[in-house]
Amino acid sequence: MAHDFLSDEWIAAIDALRDEAPEPAAVVKDIVINIVVTDTPYGDRESHLAAGRLEQGLAENAPTTMTMPYDVAEKLFIAQDQQAVTQAFMAGKIKVTGDMMVLMKLQTAPPPTPEQEAFQTKIRDLTA
Repeated sequence: MAHDFLSDEWIAAIDALRDEAPEPAAVVKDIVINIVVTDTPYGDRESHLAAGRLEQGLAENAPTTMTMPYDVAEKLFIAQDQQAVTQAFMAGKIKVTGDMMVLMKLQTAPPPTPEQEAFQTKIRDLTA
């Protein structure tokens, strides 16, 4: 069953997939980034990316915070539309505070493996 992106039901469905998540690329394993998504139908949502996994709540040890509106977050995490995300960043829709080099390090990650792509498809299928 598909759920609206970032709804409580969607978060629970994604959490249920944790054990199936493939290993992230080595370059991503030590990265922690806080993510604040604004303008969602559910209020602002706070999470963090740690070792390639999206976790709920902000991480105290995150050197970087990205703040973006709901539609941009959906393009980044669900559609994985890098061109739209780049355009949003250039237009100032994505705000970054803290260590920008952390984001630069993410750009060096290799393309997703077939296992990572299959897992992303499961996430897309759970998203209305």
